[in-house]
Amino acid sequence: MKRRAIVWFRQDLRLHDNEALATALRMAEEVIPIYIFDERVFLGQTRFGLPKAGKFRTQFILESVADLRENIQKLGGQLLVRIGRPESILAEMAQQLKVSWVICNRERTQEEVLVQDGLEQKLWGIGVELLYTRGKMLYHTQDLPVPVQHTPDAFTQFRKETEHITPVREPLPSPSALPPLPLNLETGEMPTLKDFGVNTFESDPRTALAFKGGETEALRRLRHYFWEKDHVAQYKETRNGLIGPDYSSKFSPWLSLGCLSPKLIYHELKRYERERVSNESTYWLFFELLWRDFFRLMGKKYGNRIFKKGGTQEKDLRHMKDNRELFDLWATGQTGVPFVDANMRELAATGWMSNRGRQNVASFLVRDLKVNWQMGAEYFESQLIDYDPCSNWGNWNYVAGVGSDLREDRYFNILTQAKNYDPQGNFVRIWCPELENISPEKIHRPDLLSAAERNGYPKSVVRIDKWAQ
Repeated sequence: MKRRAIVWFRQDLRLHDNEALATALRMAEEVIPIYIFDERVFLGQTRFGLPKAGKFRTQFILESVADLRENIQKLGGQLLVRIGRPESILAEMAQQLKVSWVICNRERTQEEVLVQDGLEQKLWGIGVELLYTRGKMLYHTQDLPVPVQHTPDAFTQFRKETEHITPVREPLPSPSALPPLPLNLETGEMPTLKDFGVNTFESDPRTALAFKGGETEALRRLRHYFWEKDHVAQYKETRNGLIGPDYSSKFSPWLSLGCLSPKLIYHELKRYERERVSNESTYWLFFELLWRDFFRLMGKKYGNRIFKKGGTQEKDLRHMKDNRELFDLWATGQTGVPFVDANMRELAATGWMSNRGRQNVASFLVRDLKVNWQMGAEYFESQLIDYDPCSNWGNWNYVAGVGSDLREDRYFNILTQAKNYDPQGNFVRIWCPELENISPEKIHRPDLLSAAERNGYPKSVVRIDKWAQ
């Protein structure tokens, strides 16, 4: 009998640099790829009653799985698709097909760990081995200078100890062919948004980029940003932009689902530096990839503490309240602070927000409204197409001052930030049309406007003039 392996695709929806797939092809004659839409994610809610996967992320995942299925078919294989609980579906399939191994990428955060632990227990009972592989990080943890539990808590120290001595391994090549499925296996139909209680929707024409899920689009974006437009050579200058498709790399949605390997980005970046230009901007993109690894290592090191209100530092934050009224004004972009509202309205309409915007709206929620930061983190989890547990919760830890930032009282002066990054108010005018006729001098100061000039724009929930002092 031929040796069989199930490859369970999780947050590694690609063929290039896929260690799970490469391992299966090396060990087994028959390989059964599968993706399972976990009903607890796609039909579930967060602790504060928000959809765990909002419509934008759900759509992006559907597109990514569909693209993976198509790419696997081109190589002679087939991707099975199921809806349900992975640990039950995979254990039943492994027993029926008499497989030798189930192979998957190991995840490190609680909900994902509970699923893989449940699967491991079920497989142990039927004599099937669960093999874990890696694929989310730039570095392999075994190549790092210290064990995960000894990772420095400060990013700067981690960077200094790591960047010049730790090699980035070459990405694994995509397979040239895949074996056909065993006979009589139902491939399963791709679900639709309606299967998850979501109505179909059109992309907002104001969106910074019309994101589409999948490895094909990820590789196209990489070519565009590096080789076709040379935007990476100005990355540091443009990364804090707010308008248009080419400020920042916007790789994060594809990175979050594993449609794009960070190792591939790194080695393409090194090739770009050799063949075209090496400057501070190209280094800065590498710098951002280091941040992704750092947050994942913090998630490994501290486990569930990154989700707790006190964060990795276990602080007492009783002054931060679960204030639903203020949270709702923030989430819907009705705080009366134009720079905050414009960013929050963009998120609600598109599933995307710039890095500069994320830092500002998070600081505003935590520092100015004194709302529990966990509510903001859950809202981002629900809305963002590029949601990644470690990066999202790590960044919120950082802004709330409960993570590994050495500056405990990190605070953003929203008015100064608005004037620096949206000096003419063009970004605000896109998302706050009530203010489209207001001059650049006044657009960030609705407290100075008459009721007629505000044109229905809400009064601020905080004193804007405090930032001008």
